[in-house]
Amino acid sequence: MQSERERRFIGPRRGQLLFVLSFLALAVLLLSQIGTQTAWVRKTDFFAQPRFWPAVGVGGMVVFTALHLWRLPFRRIDRSDLREAQRWAAALEYMLWFMGYVVLVPLAGYLPVTLVFVPLLAWRMGYRSPQMMAISAGFAVFIVLFFKGVLAVRIPGAALYEYLPDAWRSFAILYL
Repeated sequence: MQSERERRFIGPRRGQLLFVLSFLALAVLLLSQIGTQTAWVRKTDFFAQPRFWPAVGVGGMVVFTALHLWRLPFRRIDRSDLREAQRWAAALEYMLWFMGYVVLVPLAGYLPVTLVFVPLLAWRMGYRSPQMMAISAGFAVFIVLFFKGVLAVRIPGAALYEYLPDAWRSFAILYL
């Protein structure tokens, strides 16, 4: 049974309690690490201390998130909260894809990994026709040419290139 306070709550309810709890846990974790991640420097003004503004920001996160939790009219997690958490987890999947990409580029090279990951991500998103696979592979080549050629972004050569013959190694490091 809902209380009068719960019935009068304006705004979407789904996922709010989970978000507040997870944000509060993250803020408390950050605040617990502030002493090891920042320094208090002698003979420096109070407001110029390297620890001051991060402590103000993270402390504010803890205080205001705790106040938000205190003022929430509901304290139970229901099915709509869990469905919302599943949507958040789906977004985190793409973060894992990106982290895999970042790990593999120094090992196998920018062009080969991009040529594999862009069509794989297109496939994962539901674009499975041969035409879309060709478009995504062409887009991957365009991205590599644009970043390496036009923007002149220096991306280190891959560890895999060390096993190529000398004639191919310099070409692979410069262009792949």
